[in-house]
Amino acid sequence: MYIRSIELLDGEFTGEDAYLASIPAIRGLDRVDLSARPVTFFVGENGSGKSTLLEAVAVAAGFNPEGGSLNLRFATADTHSSLYSRLRLVREPQRPRDGYFLRAESFYNVASALDEIDDTGYRSYGGRSLHRQSHGESFLSLVLNRLGGTGLYIFDEPEAALSPSRQLALLCAMHRLVQARSQLLIATHSPILMAYPGAAIYLLDEQGITPVAYEDTEHFQVTRSFLQDPARMLKALFAEG
Repeated sequence: MYIRSIELLDGEFTGEDAYLASIPAIRGLDRVDLSARPVTFFVGENGSGKSTLLEAVAVAAGFNPEGGSLNLRFATADTHSSLYSRLRLVREPQRPRDGYFLRAESFYNVASALDEIDDTGYRSYGGRSLHRQSHGESFLSLVLNRLGGTGLYIFDEPEAALSPSRQLALLCAMHRLVQARSQLLIATHSPILMAYPGAAIYLLDEQGITPVAYEDTEHFQVTRSFLQDPARMLKALFAEG
């Protein structure tokens, strides 16, 4: 693994970042071990701090806050928190040869930045501008064509643009990257992606950040219950309303 653990340095959140202290998973962050598995998922409800934490890890690792490779430098809005400055990334001596921070919410900005600088005919992105592909196609095209392995890859909710079948294709791409000695850190709501064999899963909730088994995640349990009997669950939901 290229990053063995994440640690929060001592200090208080002040000023514009005072809100970070109100997020239990961030406030209670001590140390998160990433050394055991090549794929680590961060899961939890909306607002639990997944994207905030992953963004901070990415920036601390040298990536642009809006996403892209380690060499892609642009800025459309300075909205990221200073949490990255409070994190200590414990790294292995061996550094990754490749890296990418892929986040759903600012992927459009990354595609626009690439349009301005590409001089290779989009060779690393399927031969077409990412803006000339659908959202899902561009996501998958980037993963399949740009990410070469032996790298550190940070994905923030990559399933946002992908159909279930494309999520399965992403699982295959993830496996290829793992076999090519890569480390993947992923924030997700997708029970399909979470099923990657042997992955570590951390739950962010009111209790902080804790390891959780795949079958014990709410994502798995709710999805399974719904698919086992959609009519019964819908009836119960609508009765409550």
